Order: sequence, then C-alpha cells, then structure tokens
Amino acid sequence: MQKLIIKGNKPLRGEISIQGAKNSVLPILASTVLLTGKTVLENCPALSDVFCACRILAQLGVKATINGNTALLECNQNDDAEISEELMLKMRSSIIFLGATLGAKGRCTLYYPGGCELGPRPIDMHISALRKMGVRITEKHGALICDTPSGITGAKINLPFPSVGATENIILAAVKAKGETVIYNAAREPEIKDLANFLNKCGAKIKNAGQSKIIIEGVAKLSGCEYSIMPDRIAAGTYIAAIAATRGEGIINRVNSEDMESFLPVFEQMGCKLYPYSNKIYINAAHRLSSVKTIRTMPHPGFPTDIQAITMAVLTKAQGTSVFVENIFESRFRHVDALCKMGADIRVEGKAAIIEGVDELSGARVGSTDLRGGAALVVAALSATGKSEIYEISHIDRGYEAIENYLTALGADIKREHILKKDF
Repeated sequence: MQKLIIKGNKPLRGEISIQGAKNSVLPILASTVLLTGKTVLENCPALSDVFCACRILAQLGVKATINGNTALLECNQNDDAEISEELMLKMRSSIIFLGATLGAKGRCTLYYPGGCELGPRPIDMHISALRKMGVRITEKHGALICDTPSGITGAKINLPFPSVGATENIILAAVKAKGETVIYNAAREPEIKDLANFLNKCGAKIKNAGQSKIIIEGVAKLSGCEYSIMPDRIAAGTYIAAIAATRGEGIINRVNSEDMESFLPVFEQMGCKLYPYSNKIYINAAHRLSSVKTIRTMPHPGFPTDIQAITMAVLTKAQGTSVFVENIFESRFRHVDALCKMGADIRVEGKAAIIEGVDELSGARVGSTDLRGGAALVVAALSATGKSEIYEISHIDRGYEAIENYLTALGADIKREHILKKDF
C-alpha cells in the first residue's frame, strides 16, 4: 500500500503537459482484439487500469508491450474468449471487452465488472442492444455466457439513456457485423469520437461519432495502425482545479480546450481567469473564488460527473453557497465525509450537496473511496493548512499518471510513501 503526504496552503505555479485520456485509451485497447497486425498507441497513459486492460488482452490473445507512453499491441488471433472474474473485478470499465470480444470471436464469457463503488451501473442497455444484434446471452453462476449462433448483424438501437459504455460496446460489436447499425441517443463524449477515429483509421466505417445518431457499416477486416490517444480532459480539469484552489497561476499544455467547454465556464464563474489556446490553457486564480449557484451533472455536453467531486473541493473555500445535483451516479458523494473532516461545510440531501464556503481547510488523515473522489481529496489537501495524508491511493492511480509528479512540477509539496496495511 501507498499514501500521499501533502503540505498545503501553497499557491501552485508552473507549466505541465497532460497525459493521454483514461476514458479513451481503455476502449481503444479493448478494440485491438478486433484487429490484425500491429498497433502502436502513442500518448498511452501509464495507469493501473491500462495495465489491467493489457492483462485482459493477454487472455484474449493480444500481446501488449508498454514502453513509457507508447503501447505496442499485436493480435495473435487465438480462440480464447473468456476473461477471468479476477481481472473483471479489478476494473469498472472492463465490461467494454464484451462488445470487442464478441465482434472478434463471435462468443465470450465474462463476469460483472468491479472498480470504484459508485452505486449500481446496470449493463441492461448493453445486453439489450447486443441481443438486438443477434447475440445470445445467458447468466450462470455470475458469469455472462455469450455467443452468436448466426453471427452479429446490424440493427437499429435506441438507447433510453446516452450511456458511454453501451455506446462503445455497440460500436465495437458492430464494426465487423453484417450490415448497418444505427445508434440513436448515443453518448456524445469526446472519447467516443476518439474511439471512432481510431477504428476508422484501422478500416472501420463509422459516421457521426460525437453526435446523437451514430451509423456503423460493418466491414470484413480491420488492420492495426499508429494512433495518438487524445489528451485527458478530466486530468486537465483536475490540475486546473488544483491551481484554482491554491490561488495559483499556470499553463496546462497538450489539451483540447473544446473538449472542456462543458466545465471550464464553471471555473470562470468562480472568478478564475482562463485563456484557452489551440493546445493549451492559461489559468490565473489570484483572488478568493466565488460560489456557483447550482451545478447539475449531465451527459455530454452537460457538466461531467467525473469532475464533480474535484470541483466541489475547490468550492469548499469559495465565498458563498454552492449546490451540486448529481444526476448520473447514486453514490458519487462518498468523498464528502473526508472533505468535512478537513473542515469543509457540506450537507448532502439525496441527490444534492450544499457547500457553504469556509475560510480555511485543515490537513487531515483521509482515505480515498473512488478515483475522482480521491483526486478531490488531493485538491483539498493542496489548499489546506498543515499536513494531509491520503490513503487508499490505488483508486487515484487508476486514472492519474503519477499525480505527485505533475503536482510537484507545479510547486506542490507532495510525496508518495509506502506503508504497511496495519498502519491505516
């Protein structure tokens, strides 16, 4: 086990470049099961979830080698189509291998995914959509056993909710299916577009990714290619939040500001000065920030649930009252208790969290309960007086590439230490 030790109350200043996107690289890695030949992924983030995905790929016959931020993948086209329960439980987005494995092999056996405990994430939409495409799915002793007696065929699928995971699974199953698949009410996140751009470069025929109606025409073969993963907009938002919370100033390089239009205005409403350019953003937050009346998490292009906890950490010291309404996950306020332990004034009422800004946070020993909640504790600790110790940081490592190195580059006093489990 490891922990982060942070001495806060120090303005962050400096310049960093952002890692590749976790939410983009995972479905792209899964899609390599569908390919022949070699694939080279540049800007591949070194994350525990990425390493877990590579272990799953190994079970499915894809050899993955990671050197720095470059991943080399080569599909050996074996007949293995089962993913162990152990690996499925390590990663919340492991369900993305369902569509990819079915598209590649016509069958698969896997288990319900694990990862962060954010409340139920039903896969009913995934299963319903795949059944419309000719997939036969049965459940036995917790395993999903899937096959395609007549092959995967294109279908018209209307999603009741624009689920990112369901949209990705349908795309992955459809790219080599017979005929045309149309997804209505598809997720519109930039990471969906990145997946489609990668697959199209491999020979797929996907139209309108990033819009609510996506059209996929199945092809017989997909070949590996060289591709660079898009920048991680949530990681960029996290470091912007850290600078804002500490009343600092900085430049975030290697970003696409258009991908962050769903949440950058919130930081401007707080009083941050943001100057976005084509591939970087300058931020200045020299003065105490102001509250934001109400923020509602919504599917893209609405405010992302992934940045909710991180933005809340900033608003704990903003002047006035802010309200968050969480519309995506049932259990995404689990970080609140730890923030309150640091001196925040937050009250949770059902789907809403009411934040009364305080003058000061104090360092404390706290544990992260999930990926983004853990990042929120880091942001709060950076703005707090005194020393904080953050435990259970394996959650943070799922989505942030050595977060302490990025923050040290901005002048933070932060270090990672190994600990014995009995110490916490």
